[in-house]
Amino acid sequence: MSIQLEIVTPEQRIYSGSVDSVKVPGTEGSFGVLPRHVPMLAGVAVGAISFKEPGGGDQYASTSGGFVEVDGQSVTVLAETAELAGQIDVDRARAARQRAEDRLNRAHEEDVDRIRAEVSLSRALNRLKLAGGL
Repeated sequence: MSIQLEIVTPEQRIYSGSVDSVKVPGTEGSFGVLPRHVPMLAGVAVGAISFKEPGGGDQYASTSGGFVEVDGQSVTVLAETAELAGQIDVDRARAARQRAEDRLNRAHEEDVDRIRAEVSLSRALNRLKLAGGL
């Protein structure tokens, strides 16, 4: 038995297919979803969505937050941004990490939005971790 997984952003559909299980980084903590899961809505945090395709290995997608809807037969992740691990541009992620670190280092000198810089750093580190670029 499998469950239908959809991962979408405002720009595109990142993934669509049948999976055996899904693990989502929820805003209240990570949680797993199996077929016939009780219906629910939850917030998605910065982190890695992992899922297991039937007969295949674990797959991963980086997300920067959003919402997830589970209805027992399907899981729909509506993400602000998302990338499959194999499609992450490591050089771009490293550049984003460097920009965020530079902003944080200047935070005491200039009018820098520290929270925004910390979130940017978190997203970049998550993408690098999934892409094996750390």
